[in-house]
Amino acid sequence: EVHLVESGGDLVQAGGSLRLSCAASGFTFDDYAIGWFRQAPGKEREGVSCMGSYGGSTYYGDSVKGRFTISNDPAKNMVYLQMDNLKPEDTAVYYCAADVFCPGTTTLQADFAYSGKGTQVTVSS
Repeated sequence: EVHLVESGGDLVQAGGSLRLSCAASGFTFDDYAIGWFRQAPGKEREGVSCMGSYGGSTYYGDSVKGRFTISNDPAKNMVYLQMDNLKPEDTAVYYCAADVFCPGTTTLQADFAYSGKGTQVTVSS
């Protein structure tokens, strides 16, 4: 059973940074693409970032390109999302997610097959 647990969400001022972590278990880590999507109140889910299987290509949503960086540590089954220059519009619940492939590469989608329970990120202005 795929199990994803997020941590690291917090309240931060605009311009600040946060690093989210995701602990993955229940599947062969390298076999899956793992990434992040977010959902703000009253808004649709938005694909944030994804790394292909075996540490393959990385993809980012247009709104976070140049500010967010995805990385992983296969030895620890961990995935990270470094978020810099945060903006109030980044406020959302962030979900760690996994699938066989990253959902959409030209435009990253949010419809991963598996996801965790989420961690809240709040950016104050």
